[in-house]
Amino acid sequence: MTTGCCYGVGVGPGDPELMTLKAARVLAECPVIAYFQATKRTSNARRIIDEHVRADHVEMPLVYPVTTEPVAPSLYETLLVDFYDESAKRIAEFLDAGLDVAVLCEGDPFFFGSYMYVHHRLSDRYATEVVPGVSSLVACAAVLGTPLAARDEVLTVLSGVLPVDVLAERIASADTVVVLKVGRNLGRVRDAVGRAGRTDDAFYVERATMAGERVLPLADADLADAPYFSMVVIPSVAAAR
Repeated sequence: MTTGCCYGVGVGPGDPELMTLKAARVLAECPVIAYFQATKRTSNARRIIDEHVRADHVEMPLVYPVTTEPVAPSLYETLLVDFYDESAKRIAEFLDAGLDVAVLCEGDPFFFGSYMYVHHRLSDRYATEVVPGVSSLVACAAVLGTPLAARDEVLTVLSGVLPVDVLAERIASADTVVVLKVGRNLGRVRDAVGRAGRTDDAFYVERATMAGERVLPLADADLADAPYFSMVVIPSVAAAR
């Protein structure tokens, strides 16, 4: 029996209309749809594709054992490795039965996407294909109405989980900056931006293209922490000249 194909399907940043035509076609053709979600939370990727799901689709929620790092980093790493191993095994059972599986990913599968971890575990044994998606990074630029980079500028993308001093150093030396994984790291990110002397140029963007979208100067983002779907953007200077 021919094995199925595993598709990593980028479904975009939140607005269902930002899904690509190819993503919609793959979802229509795949009998099995898998998606990642946190415990006791609805999968945002699943919400985005809601109108494309049929009654005959087999759905496979892949529920994270943890969503934030516990006290022991080694335990966190072990739990996630085991989780991705098990997720790949569950997907492989359908592939072995000759069924194609669409693994959903918010934004783009290979840009901070969870799909990359099952891809690594499956791509040497099964046919795989990645369907690119609109990243939250470019969605934020659209919401702000400003270019991310222009002329000879360099776009720097950072993770909000980096140490404050590392963030500050990299922000200070960068042209355009986007900080992802803000969430509960908002206070640390705001501190790093301040140390870099870039607060006046920085924006806080929350739930870009989704219901509840918010955009405000970083200095006015006085939350103790932020939702998962949030980032900090310091836009292009050259584009404004």
